[in-house]
Amino acid sequence: MKRFLGWSIVCLFVIGMAISSFAQSWDPATIKKCAEWKEMAAAKKEMPTELPGAKIITTAELKKWMDQGKKFILLDNRVKEQYDAERIKGAKWLLADHLLADPSLLNQFKKDDVIVNYCNGVLCWRSPAVVEMMVKSGFKNVYWYREGLPEWKKMKYPVE
Repeated sequence: MKRFLGWSIVCLFVIGMAISSFAQSWDPATIKKCAEWKEMAAAKKEMPTELPGAKIITTAELKKWMDQGKKFILLDNRVKEQYDAERIKGAKWLLADHLLADPSLLNQFKKDDVIVNYCNGVLCWRSPAVVEMMVKSGFKNVYWYREGLPEWKKMKYPVE
């Protein structure tokens, strides 16, 4: 009987987690904004120069932060194959497409973490999309490295 009760509790927990992850979704305005950026990228149009609620960080500022050992989370928002091939040293992976499908992926971060997002530069939609979703979720210290990996490499800064 105890074994049955134990398994019942585990099953209820798993079902509850599945339901809560499906219940959480993005508002239509956020989804629309991300779709617009995706269309702009497909048309090879530059992303905006600023994003409401986020701070822009330049290549020089990001390098300075790294050299100073400033505490922040660096997120590469590109596709996995690109991330695996090369990334800014120390970057973690968070794909915009996955976050659009599962907002609970943000639960691994604290709302007051300093977080810098980047992707493939000014024509890439993924980092502005992640920034938008983080801001809409109440994150307070979201930075967008708009120039992304192409500019980082152009400056011959470290990649791994």
